[in-house]
Amino acid sequence: QPVLIENAPGSGDPPVPGAGLGVRRELGLHDTTPIVLYTGTFEAYQGLDLLLGAAGRVATADPQVRFVLAGGHPDQIARTRARARALGVEAVTIFAGERPAEDIPTFLDAADVLVSPRSTGTNTPLKIYQYLRAGKPIVATRLLTHTQVLTDEVSILTDATPDAFGDGILRALRDPAGAARLGRRARELAETKY
Repeated sequence: QPVLIENAPGSGDPPVPGAGLGVRRELGLHDTTPIVLYTGTFEAYQGLDLLLGAAGRVATADPQVRFVLAGGHPDQIARTRARARALGVEAVTIFAGERPAEDIPTFLDAADVLVSPRSTGTNTPLKIYQYLRAGKPIVATRLLTHTQVLTDEVSILTDATPDAFGDGILRALRDPAGAARLGRRARELAETKY
């Protein structure tokens, strides 16, 4: 039977395995430091407050985890950094700044978990297609903006609260075999449908 193959703009090249080591060096992180990666704009609808709230829960459970945020204009980064400080998570949050699109696959390769904490909206973020192709576990809010593409078979979907999102991230970090399965299924979905 016919299958609709969607043209997913911005899906980009999948990461080259090992390319992320350079990102880890640049950020001053050890090869084994768990990285939770967010890529994208710092607009309010992206849910960065939710992510920073979740970071506290995750860092309490695993102080080695680092949250890397790639994106944002300097003024937005300053505001988000101040919010991280107020929430007590500045020490585990790294602001990588805006990056050219061709750098993003190396960040994806460096990451252990990819996050999309969107709190509102209905359109699927373009980064989701790139996340799928990366073959890494994705943690996203269980909202229409994500569920049009993501399912529980290819990602960890959570309620749009800091505690639930933090628990989703911890699940991905604590169950590497399960996370790897989700990542493989995500890549298969990207290759067959997107």
